[in-house]
Amino acid sequence: MTDTGITFINVIEIPADQVDEFLENWHDRAKLMQTAPGFRDVRLHRALLSDTRFQLVNVAHWDSAEACEAAGANPAVVSSVDTARKVASANPALYDVVAEYR
Repeated sequence: MTDTGITFINVIEIPADQVDEFLENWHDRAKLMQTAPGFRDVRLHRALLSDTRFQLVNVAHWDSAEACEAAGANPAVVSSVDTARKVASANPALYDVVAEYR
């Protein structure tokens, strides 16, 4: 098996009418993260229905947990996350792949 790195998944609870505003902040934060060592990719998924509890799901891949944590400690990222917390409740965690089917 090839090196899969780690997966950062963050399910975000936010009112549907505030998602567009949140997205502006998220794009700026993603640009910061993509320059960090160990960054592989990121995708933000938006719920299709406005009454879905978690309106956004952020999925990013990193070389290691340490790389992800170091990027998240960047003062500019910390400030951006603090701004996002004013409108959204985040539930982040790191994961390893344990099964895959194609």
